[in-house]
Amino acid sequence: MERVLLTAPAPAPAAPLAAAPVTTSSRLRPDARLTTPGDGELRITGPRSTLTLRQLPLGVRSELALLATGWQDLDALGARVVAADGMRALLRLRLAVGRLDEEGLLEHAVLSGESELARLSPVGRGRTVLGPAPLAGRPVKLSRFALAQVGGGRLTLAAPGSHLTVTLCPEASALLGVLADWTTPEAAGERLALAGTDATLRLLHAAGLLAPGAPGQDLEDTALPAAQWAPAELWLHARSRNPRTVAGYGGTYPGRDHFAPLPAAPPARGTRRVALPVPDLAAIARTDPSLTEVLESRRSVREHDAAAPLTDVQLGELLYRTARCRQTFTGGDGQELADRPYPSGGAVHELEVYPLVTACAGIEPGLWHYRTDRHELEHVAQPGPATAALVHGAREGALMTDDPQVVLLVAARFGRVMWKYETVAYPLLLKHVGVFYQTVYLVGAAMGLAVCGLGGGDAADFAAATGLDPLAEGGVGELVVGSRPARLRHPFAVPPLAAGAPSAGAPSAGPGAAPHAGAFAAEERP
Repeated sequence: MERVLLTAPAPAPAAPLAAAPVTTSSRLRPDARLTTPGDGELRITGPRSTLTLRQLPLGVRSELALLATGWQDLDALGARVVAADGMRALLRLRLAVGRLDEEGLLEHAVLSGESELARLSPVGRGRTVLGPAPLAGRPVKLSRFALAQVGGGRLTLAAPGSHLTVTLCPEASALLGVLADWTTPEAAGERLALAGTDATLRLLHAAGLLAPGAPGQDLEDTALPAAQWAPAELWLHARSRNPRTVAGYGGTYPGRDHFAPLPAAPPARGTRRVALPVPDLAAIARTDPSLTEVLESRRSVREHDAAAPLTDVQLGELLYRTARCRQTFTGGDGQELADRPYPSGGAVHELEVYPLVTACAGIEPGLWHYRTDRHELEHVAQPGPATAALVHGAREGALMTDDPQVVLLVAARFGRVMWKYETVAYPLLLKHVGVFYQTVYLVGAAMGLAVCGLGGGDAADFAAATGLDPLAEGGVGELVVGSRPARLRHPFAVPPLAAGAPSAGAPSAGPGAAPHAGAFAAEERP
C-alpha cells in the first residue's frame, strides 16, 4: 500500500543547528485535543472537526496517543506497533494516521535535534503528501505566488489554493533569499551552511510553495494559465473560493471578540444638511417602462447635457430608489441590520454613497454624503484639490470630454461585514458593489439619465477628500451620473445589431408616459 507520510529517522538529542542530526517528525496540532471515551476508542477534536477512531489494537492506540505529547517519528511508532501487535496492526496505524492527516489534525516538522527548522501546518483540511526531497541538481525556486506573514518571531509562508503553511525558524528563513532565483538544493545548503535544507524543501514543495519549471522556463511567468494571474488577484480568488484551504469561512463572526457590531447608519457628521425631495413611488410605478424594456435598452452613457444639468429632484429620486434604508431591524446575532432596494449578504448593507456634485440644479457643488436613513445629504467638503482629483479620475475613467455632473462615490464601512464574515468579507462587499451598480443603471435608465459605472478609482483620493480612515471606511466603487442629451455625439461601444435581429432600442413609453420615460426612449444605437 502506498505510504502517504514519509519520514526520516527518529530525532536525536538536541545539538547546535549546524551539527545536530536532522529528522522529520509529526504530532497532533497544538489546538487539537485527544480523549479516550472508552471501549478502545480515541477521539481527536480539532478546530474544524472531530475524528473518532474505534476498535484500535492496544499498541496502536498507545502509539497514536503519543502524537498528542510532542513530535514523534512515525517510523519509530510503526516499529513499536509491529513489535507489540504484528504487521496487521501497522496497517491500522497507517490508516489512522492518514485519517488524522485528511482532517487537518497533524503537523510535520523538520527538526535539528529538538529545535524546529521548519514546520508544515494545516490551515484547512486535505491530504498531505511529503514526497521525496528534490533530486540532486534539480533547480528550485520560490513560487512568485508565495505569501509570507510575520507572527511569533517567525515567518509563515503560504501558497494560494493550498491548505498547508510552512513556518520557518530565523535561521531557515534565510533560505527564502536564496530561493528568490533558481538554485539547487546542494547550492542552497552550501550557501547557508544549514543542515536540513533538503528536508525543508520537502515541506515547501508539499505546501505548493516551489515554482514549476527551470531557468529560462519559468512556467508561472510564461505559461498559461498561471501567467495570466497577478499574485494578489489569485490570492483573493483562491481564498474566497476554496473553503477547505482556510481556517474559517463565511459567517464565523471573527470580529465578535474584538469589537461591537457597527450600527446600520454611521454617526451624523454634524454638518449642514439638505433634505432631498421624496418621490411618489406609486405614480412612478404607473409610468415606468417595464423591466424588460429597461434591461434591453440600458447602456453606459458618457455624455451629459450641459444646457440642462441634473436636478436635485432627479438625484433625490435616483438615491431614494437605489440606496435608501427602508427599515432597520435586529438580527438574531444582535447586529443591527438594514433593508435597502438592492440585496446584501446577511442584510449588513455596509455601502455608503457620497455624491460629488459639480453641476446639479438645487445642490451646491462639493462632496456630500447621502444619509440612507433620513434621505438627506450632509455636507462633507467644499470643492478643492482633493475633490478635483476625484472628479478628474472619474472623468478619465469614463473617457469623458467634460467633467461629470455628479460622481456617486461608493464607500464601504468594512467593519459591518468583517464583524460577521471571515475570508469572504471583501469579495462579498464587491458583490454588493456590483448589485448596487446594476440597480443604479436600471433606475437611471428608467429615469432617462446618463449613467456610467467605472472599473476603478483611487481610495487614497477618497480618504483625502473625506478625512476618513481608509481601513475603517474606504472607496470601493464609482459611477458618473448626469442629465442625458437628447442626441448623443458619440456612439456606444457596442456594435449595431445584425440585420433581422430583434431590436434592443428603447420602445415607446406609451400613452400617459412621465417626462423622464420620454427621455428613456431617446437612446440611439451606433
